[in-house]
Amino acid sequence: MTFIKILLLAIASAAVPLLGDTLAITRGETPSGKTLVLWRAGLSQAQKPPESLIHAEIGGLRNDQGQVLCAIYSSADGFPKKGDKALAHVTSSISAGHAVCEFPGLNPGTYAISVFHDENSNGKLDTNFIGIPREGVGTSNNAKGHFGPPKFDAAAFHFAGSRLELKISVIYL
Repeated sequence: MTFIKILLLAIASAAVPLLGDTLAITRGETPSGKTLVLWRAGLSQAQKPPESLIHAEIGGLRNDQGQVLCAIYSSADGFPKKGDKALAHVTSSISAGHAVCEFPGLNPGTYAISVFHDENSNGKLDTNFIGIPREGVGTSNNAKGHFGPPKFDAAAFHFAGSRLELKISVIYL
């Protein structure tokens, strides 16, 4: 082996513990003669960071009729009544009194989730003549309101990124 080949082999061997994966050494023919070829398995595959996801398990649904509608808010503006102010919406099917709402790709921050059981699948929260919900409702932290819906601060949680698991119970008033 020539001095350069030995030097390259020494450099590559020292780099293996730093790089992880495996190092392959092969010899190949070129027009100028034999050449030492070094490559690292997996070098071209960039490692994906863990997905940013808020996973909310919704329980306490009194039947499997209809669907569950979830909305996530990043501020008190419109929470929980004005869906057009929500950052994102998710619709989920119901099975055995449970549903799941997932919000992928969110940045770290403070959020609150509102949920309702749309039993008749009309896409809106049905209320009686004085505004009390006739369908099940819930919020993150299972926050309760006093003479009205819960406040954003009561339902708010901090999301640091990566994956967050939440449990929300639906109540029927």
